[in-house]
Amino acid sequence: MLGVIDWGIGGIGVVQALDRSAPGLPVLYWSDAGATPYGRMRTAELSARLSSVIEALAGLGATEVVLACNAASTVTDRLGSAALPVEGIIDHGISSVPDELTGPVGVVAGRRTIASGHYRRGLARPGRRVLSRVAQPLSAHIEAGRVGSAPFRADLARIVAPLRATQALVLACTHYPAAAEWFAAALPGVTLIDPADRLAAAVAARHPSARTGPPAERVYVTTGDPDAMRRGAATAWGVELTASAR
Repeated sequence: MLGVIDWGIGGIGVVQALDRSAPGLPVLYWSDAGATPYGRMRTAELSARLSSVIEALAGLGATEVVLACNAASTVTDRLGSAALPVEGIIDHGISSVPDELTGPVGVVAGRRTIASGHYRRGLARPGRRVLSRVAQPLSAHIEAGRVGSAPFRADLARIVAPLRATQALVLACTHYPAAAEWFAAALPGVTLIDPADRLAAAVAARHPSARTGPPAERVYVTTGDPDAMRRGAATAWGVELTASAR
């Protein structure tokens, strides 16, 4: 069973990508919305929190874990002693941008992800400019079901204004693909890149038998409010789910 970790509902987009690439793989999704947002934690605190969650997932039957959260993935290299094998999403976001694309390339993400420099360093190529923008308010809008609202549109317009000349934009927070149509409208002609697809493909490559067959179970647990998760998933992703409290 694959454990999927995100602070909130952003990682549901990764589950949807797994539904396409590896429908036969059982998934156990952990929303850690009852904890401090991962982007606000110090490195040691975040590493310790993730190790604790991974241990809990192992106790629930998971055999490997993906971090469906870019902020969490900034500390993947510190989780070598975790209870299960762990894979982050950032490397897949970087590899999703073709080498032949000479830029400029935009990256929108939370503050922690941008500050880590992983995307800036990983996407650097001779002659290519990488333009990074902190888009922190957008994930909060999406969690709260405010996609398309006036405040959401105002924040989006302000954030992406310097990115209109980019050739491609990496949506480096798993919440953002839930608002892909709004990004596309704000940045016509810019290719939007969702790292979830590459991550799901990598998981499917490890589990070839899960690529076909009947859909496997998707189990959702949360340290936050199960009803809030249910409402948020329905609004952002069009997914009807039942979450258990942890």
